[in-house]
Amino acid sequence: MKGLCLLIIGLLLSQVVTAAPGIDALTVTPGDGGEQTYTLTIQVLLMMTALSMLPAAMILMTSFTRIVIVLSILRQALGTAQTPSNQILIGLALFLTFFIMGPVLNEVYETALQPYQADEMTAQAAVAAAEIPVREFMLAQTRDDDLALFARISGQEGFEHEADVPFTLLMPA
Repeated sequence: MKGLCLLIIGLLLSQVVTAAPGIDALTVTPGDGGEQTYTLTIQVLLMMTALSMLPAAMILMTSFTRIVIVLSILRQALGTAQTPSNQILIGLALFLTFFIMGPVLNEVYETALQPYQADEMTAQAAVAAAEIPVREFMLAQTRDDDLALFARISGQEGFEHEADVPFTLLMPA
């Protein structure tokens, strides 16, 4: 009897679930000027993907790696094998990175995030506006020889302006 009741409840719930109208999960709406508007599900998927890439961006696009290397070399120079621990070195490097990147993050916030949140610009325009201060920081921290080396390796030589250097070349340099 108990199994029959569960079967009937299961059948009723399956009918309710299948009868419910669905949401358009993957819809791209073309807009003016070639822009595209994505549904909320695509936006959430893109945001979660971007958040999963945030640690890699933190390591590649900031001074974090350099700080960790300098602190670990300093630890070895002092002759302390594991004191302070790696967790403490990483924590110090993280706070120092936020301190160093503070002006860049403020500029990104003012020029890209605030206008985007106020619906003054699209997401693509906000990303393009945020790219400018990050690119300037990265170019200031990159030696010309290193940039030329990676440009030669990738076969993308001959940039007239610093703005022409793609991020895929700037990050490893």
